[in-house]
Amino acid sequence: MAYVAVKGGETAIENSIELLKLSRSEGLAGLETDVVTARMKHLIDRVMCEAGFYAPDYAAIALKQCEGSLEEAVFLMRAYRSTLSRTHTSRVIDCRNMRLVRRISSAFKDIPFGQILGPTYDYTHRLLDFNLKYETEDDLRAFRKQFTLNSTEATTDMKASRVSEVLVDEGVITGHNFDDTEPEDITQEKFMFPATRSARLQTLFRADTGFVSGVAYAGMRGYGFNAHPTIGELRCGYMAIEINYPLEESESMVVGEILFTEVEAFVGDRGSSGKEHDELGVGIGYGLAFGRQETKAIAMSILDSALNHPNPGSPPNDEEFVLLHGEALEMSGFISHLKLPHYVTYQSSLDNIRKTRREKKTRRNENNVESNVYEKGVLPDGKQ
Repeated sequence: MAYVAVKGGETAIENSIELLKLSRSEGLAGLETDVVTARMKHLIDRVMCEAGFYAPDYAAIALKQCEGSLEEAVFLMRAYRSTLSRTHTSRVIDCRNMRLVRRISSAFKDIPFGQILGPTYDYTHRLLDFNLKYETEDDLRAFRKQFTLNSTEATTDMKASRVSEVLVDEGVITGHNFDDTEPEDITQEKFMFPATRSARLQTLFRADTGFVSGVAYAGMRGYGFNAHPTIGELRCGYMAIEINYPLEESESMVVGEILFTEVEAFVGDRGSSGKEHDELGVGIGYGLAFGRQETKAIAMSILDSALNHPNPGSPPNDEEFVLLHGEALEMSGFISHLKLPHYVTYQSSLDNIRKTRREKKTRRNENNVESNVYEKGVLPDGKQ
């Protein structure tokens, strides 16, 4: 693909950047990044997840800089992340140690430690609340104070075992083997097909949320293998991130906490591969996302399960289709690059079209002349 440099347009480009700043600065009040971080949590979580970079404050700056454009914010975060050196590698986390704020199961009514609804929009009426237009910080402080007075004392350090452990103990979970091999790092090396599960999960983690949800939905509508799961467990909570202690590797130290959403989806084996009845079982699809991104984590678990059953004829089961086309940065970047100058390639295409049209017109005229000559009884050599 050929491009040409845009010359003589420096002034226009500089003016465009000034207009962009003008567009961002319009409005009655400034936008504090602390407000974005505190009140736009779901938006911050999505930007960090698709960027593969946990930094809420930087995500807020990126969103402010690009007027809330998700694709631009992810681009900015990825670009900045690439400039940072990696000083430590965290230890493996076990989400059974998650400090829970929400934990539900669609597969079982009664689960160990019970269902924890936590903060969610699932039970709201989805009606636009016009009172928010007049909401003030004083109103919010008064609500928080009243909520604290009315709430009963509860533990803030609740942890629970996995729901899937019940089925593991029964022996009905299929393909549930712990893999202790060193995971690939797709940010350091390009993965190859067929991809390892660690590479698949990392790619799905950073993939565009809309794409992942759309392909997973297609699988649930019948474009995949056993693609209608049941949520065995959805949990949301804080995980402590540990690194090796610099002076003693056998010891660890906590460097902070990250809010995660984890999903295990149960997918029943319907015997399509000719298994005997006593070989039938339940498969598990896994999803993990920064923050409270439940739809992303569920969709990720659906595709994780679907990709365990490759099928090039079905988009949700086609590893290359899912992993290559959901990459947030490449997808938005390749579409956006169409705005760049394509003068050479397009003019070349037009020249080929015009040349072909002229050649066809010439041949058509020659055929018409020859046809008229024969109709008048005149041979090509001029004889009657």
